[in-house]
Amino acid sequence: MRYVSRFRNYIFPAALLLLAGCNSVVLNPSGDVAARQRDLLVHSTMLMLLIIVPVIALTLLFAWRYRASNKAARYEPDWHDSTRLELVIWAAPLLIIICLGALTWLGTHLLDPYRPLDRIAPGQPVTEEHKPVDVNVVALDWKWLFIYPEHGIATVNEMAVPIDTPIRMRITAESVMNSLYIPELAGQVYAMPGMETKLHGVLNRPVTSQGFSANYSGAGFSGMRFAFRGLTASDFDQWVQQVRAGDDALTRAGYLQLAKPSENEPVRHYARVDDTLYHAIVNRCVAPGTPCMDQMMAHEPMHARAHE
Repeated sequence: MRYVSRFRNYIFPAALLLLAGCNSVVLNPSGDVAARQRDLLVHSTMLMLLIIVPVIALTLLFAWRYRASNKAARYEPDWHDSTRLELVIWAAPLLIIICLGALTWLGTHLLDPYRPLDRIAPGQPVTEEHKPVDVNVVALDWKWLFIYPEHGIATVNEMAVPIDTPIRMRITAESVMNSLYIPELAGQVYAMPGMETKLHGVLNRPVTSQGFSANYSGAGFSGMRFAFRGLTASDFDQWVQQVRAGDDALTRAGYLQLAKPSENEPVRHYARVDDTLYHAIVNRCVAPGTPCMDQMMAHEPMHARAHE
């Protein structure tokens, strides 16, 4: 008993110390979309606890009350049915499932990553003054490439966005399937070679955080993280000018070198980027002489009609 007492004296402070290092960004995000996803998670959990907690409590109560040593408990070996009890047992979970289904249906449509934002924050709808920032994202082995088509720049393993501004992301991959996840901004969206997915999000306060791959993609997966920064409008403009002040340019030949597998890549900036690069990445035609998939698909119907 003496050792048990010592164990209790040390285990709780140790547990609190370990938990102090946790970052609950999922439950305290900086963006409206991520906050709405957080609310959906919390509400769903609370609804399920309405069933789970009473069931656990009643299980413990029955085990204690009807234990073998409790001779005062009612003993009814011939009892077999109760309409009221059956009604409670089936009606309560059914109502919870209906509520969960309604929440899921609403969340699936309102928080669809392909759906453009209808608000910046609660009570602040998107207007014509809120010009979105476009970011094209490419998952490489094992790093992230971000292309800003409107600004003519690109970065490796660093993404910066202005706050209170809609972010429109187009996402693809170079080789294997990956998953882009920025907890501060929104939920994860898959990146697949030869395909393009989309994600809309917004940040409501400045933040310095991380994004990462949420889908295992090989040896360098654990280091496939990138710096994520939410900046004020003026700070974002300064960041863009800082990137433009560099000397490096991302050409198709440079991309082919960048796409080679490498691990734990440092942040890299490109002051200029080929305007057609992202289109070529999606359509698998970056290398010279390689036909683009969209051109091949457009050519096939014409070739078929020619043979009719």
